[in-house]
Amino acid sequence: SAMSWVSDTKLPWWQQLAMRVVRVGKVPHHIAFIMDGNRRFAKKIQVEKAEGHSRGFEKLSQVLRWCLDLGVKEVTVYAFSIENFKRSKDEVDALLDLASEKFDKLIEEEDKLSEEGICIRIIGKLEMLPEGLQQKIARAMYLTRMNSRAILNVAFAYTSRDEITHSVRTITEGVSDSILDEEAITHELINRCLHTNHCSDPDLLIRTSGETRLSDFLLWQVSTTILYFTKILWPEITIWHLLGAIVQYQRYYYRMQTPQKFLRITPEANKSSEKDSKEQIEHFVSDVDSRHWRRMQELIGQSDASRVRDDNTTELNHNL
Repeated sequence: SAMSWVSDTKLPWWQQLAMRVVRVGKVPHHIAFIMDGNRRFAKKIQVEKAEGHSRGFEKLSQVLRWCLDLGVKEVTVYAFSIENFKRSKDEVDALLDLASEKFDKLIEEEDKLSEEGICIRIIGKLEMLPEGLQQKIARAMYLTRMNSRAILNVAFAYTSRDEITHSVRTITEGVSDSILDEEAITHELINRCLHTNHCSDPDLLIRTSGETRLSDFLLWQVSTTILYFTKILWPEITIWHLLGAIVQYQRYYYRMQTPQKFLRITPEANKSSEKDSKEQIEHFVSDVDSRHWRRMQELIGQSDASRVRDDNTTELNHNL
């Protein structure tokens, strides 16, 4: 049977004990993972690349369980870069099929995710994906949107540069439609028009497989993030690697105690225009947000129309 999104495997007592010790210190609120090394792992154990990616997903399911048990509130994973579309057709198709199968599984397991309180968000240029997969992603986001114990952000068809470009375009539309004045354009507004507008910035970023690059992942968001690189391949990561990274984070955290906040580069505007600008921004951002959810509902509606209506579907539409 297909692997669950969050593993149910209980850790042996000594690993639970180690976890408890680490939990005494400051646990990062938000951890980001660059899950690198699936292909190298496949080569190492002499299986198809697709099997390597599949093992990578199984590992994600374990890592999510560890993060939940540690009290990490938000996890972001780099699942598929826009650059990955340049790989061989076979590999891209295998990755998209795997994603499709996993989102089916996620929708099936919706009760379990609600029980765990997990909200799933997919960030990226979704229109690059096959229509069927977009529909599944929309449904997964819609079904889990009210859960609030923990958040899983899956970066899919994502690059940071594309995300920043998207934000700037969104703002430009606002200016040309005269909804926003130019004074309203601050780094804060750019931030709020990114795909990650509902996320906190990561406290810790972990990249496996010995590469020490960010590969166009969350570049805007990691200016104060602790970066941790490990040589282990993603499918081989263990609880000890995760705890090691968190201990490293704790050392820096206590040393830095006052993490650098962004310098406020906004000139002191006169207060009344700042207030107008604030209202404009709130109005604009909430409009962008409702457009996003309307698009998700349209996608769900299309997928319902294109298959036989079963009772659940009717119920879902009733809820929408």
